[in-house]
Amino acid sequence: MHWVRFVILLLVAAMLQAGFVGTFAVGQNVVPDLFLIMVVFFAVYCDPYDAVIISFAVGFAADIAGSTIGPHMISFGVVGTVLSDLNRFMALRKMSYQAVAIFLTGTLASILTHLLAGLQGQQSLGGPQTSVLWGPLYSAIIGPFLFLPAAWWMRIRLFRPARY
Repeated sequence: MHWVRFVILLLVAAMLQAGFVGTFAVGQNVVPDLFLIMVVFFAVYCDPYDAVIISFAVGFAADIAGSTIGPHMISFGVVGTVLSDLNRFMALRKMSYQAVAIFLTGTLASILTHLLAGLQGQQSLGGPQTSVLWGPLYSAIIGPFLFLPAAWWMRIRLFRPARY
């Protein structure tokens, strides 16, 4: 794992998520979640130990970029850990499988984030339908297309030679 490259990618994603992604909004506050796409990418293409660390780090970055501290770190950490463990049994190499994984991961992480933010007594931005359904769906549509540049930057081979 190239940790310096990961930190640079995380910082770029945080800056894009905070300022640039809003220009691609569909409807009211429906934007792709670059942090969610990163969690799924690293859960699919890294070993499980690194994926757990990355999930919590991406969640921490999402908390810093957002308004509440804590819920994203816990939800991304838990969901990313589960996804990296499931990746041992299911191969998520096709773009359609990756899109479904992004959608389900985003939905579960959003539900968990709303629950944790509610326990803290803070209201979440946007309605639950926007963040639980439409945000992950938008991320699932564009997410697999971002895997190739992320893999190039991280020096991860997406296509492995066939075994004979």
